[in-house]
Amino acid sequence: MTSPQTPPQSPADAATRRRLPRWATAFGPQIIAALVVGLCLGLLARSMGETNGEPNWLATTLATIGSSYVSLLKAAVVPLIFTAVVSSIANLRQVSNAARLAWQTLLWFGITALIAVGIGIVLGVVMQPGANADAATPDGYEGSTGSWVGFLTGLIPGNFLGLTASTSESLTTSLNFNVLQVLVIAIAVGIAALKVGKPAAPFLALNASALAVIQKVLWWIIRLAPLGTVGLIGRAVATYGWDTIGSLGTFTVAVYLGLALVIFVVYPVLIKSQGLSIRQWFSGAWPAIQLGFVSRSSVGTLPLTQRVTERNLGVPRAYASFAVPLGATTKMDGCAAIYPAIAAIFVAQFFGIDLSIGQYLLIAVVAVLGSAATAGTTGAVVMLTLTLSTLGLPLDGVALLLAIDPIIDMGRTAVNVAGQTVVPTIVAKRNGLLQHELYNAKRTGDPFDDDSDDTTSNTESPAEQGETSLSSEAPARA
Repeated sequence: MTSPQTPPQSPADAATRRRLPRWATAFGPQIIAALVVGLCLGLLARSMGETNGEPNWLATTLATIGSSYVSLLKAAVVPLIFTAVVSSIANLRQVSNAARLAWQTLLWFGITALIAVGIGIVLGVVMQPGANADAATPDGYEGSTGSWVGFLTGLIPGNFLGLTASTSESLTTSLNFNVLQVLVIAIAVGIAALKVGKPAAPFLALNASALAVIQKVLWWIIRLAPLGTVGLIGRAVATYGWDTIGSLGTFTVAVYLGLALVIFVVYPVLIKSQGLSIRQWFSGAWPAIQLGFVSRSSVGTLPLTQRVTERNLGVPRAYASFAVPLGATTKMDGCAAIYPAIAAIFVAQFFGIDLSIGQYLLIAVVAVLGSAATAGTTGAVVMLTLTLSTLGLPLDGVALLLAIDPIIDMGRTAVNVAGQTVVPTIVAKRNGLLQHELYNAKRTGDPFDDDSDDTTSNTESPAEQGETSLSSEAPARA
């Protein structure tokens, strides 16, 4: 007897049956799992010790995976910054009151940076992380103050690409991009394109196409974030370990306390002051904050920060495509505000140098005006050097703090990314641009999903659907 046939399954039913549980495919759980695996492998590598004075095979493997992932992110930094900034400036022509939005964005960048550096100064004075070091002042130190000349001349491009070359004693030549100069060039080109008007349309279309391609490549790279996380976290634990912090433990605690106050107190208070839900902001921005923590690169995290700001927080694309790229290169509350403030005070205390009230104020000025010096870097060494040289403190402090920089830099970058989502949200809300249905929606989507047919997309006006939009991806559910 013939058995009854099973009714044919539709493609949708088959896809549903094949789909893995959401906890196994969502970005957040993958990152958390990678953190745990990386921590365990790092501890294992550390317990294995060294082989003939060299790192063991596991430590070397973790270091290779981590450095390779960071190299992939860095490879896309220069073309991403140039095309994103040019497009972001060009998109201002699609927004009414563009000048006012740009001014308010810069103003809020400054306000939040000032709050952050204030917290850093207070923590440095109260906790005194370097007070008990009793270290001798370095030989040859004369207390001479640094100058802004070096920083200001660094803004002037030596060539169109901001390219510099250096040759080592082994006659090996390396080429490097000055990302700050690339930023200046991109701003100048973007403004020029706005002034030229219609004749610049083909150039802007080409720039938008290039940006779309770069964004797609970056999405592929970010998809590898869990693998990169294993290598980065494992390498940090295997190389440095928590026990090596030693006398720098108080400094590390002070920095992370300041970062926690900004991300869990200051930002929520600012969000609440605008009548918005703190919980919705956290849940919307969290994917980008997580990636910033493990990648230690605000620019590398830019595509995801851009996406969650539009899709989850409801900031219109025409404005977000200006504010987020600008924030990714200049909005550094962690690297350029909290950290250099506490670090400068730590170095002064470490070497027994007293700071005046005027020097404390100078720390705040450097933090607010000098954050662009950290553009595109995965650490705050540039900003720390600028702060110490401006205050006339020993630059030996830079080498002193490099040993724990990878551990601290994770928290710093997470705060940077969080701030880059807060300011566009606040400015959009204050100007009546925020799409509340997206901001208040249930977080059911994955930030990597395309979902071109989603009905809860970040709807744009016809003017906002131009070819110069930052992201070529179709909006997904919030």
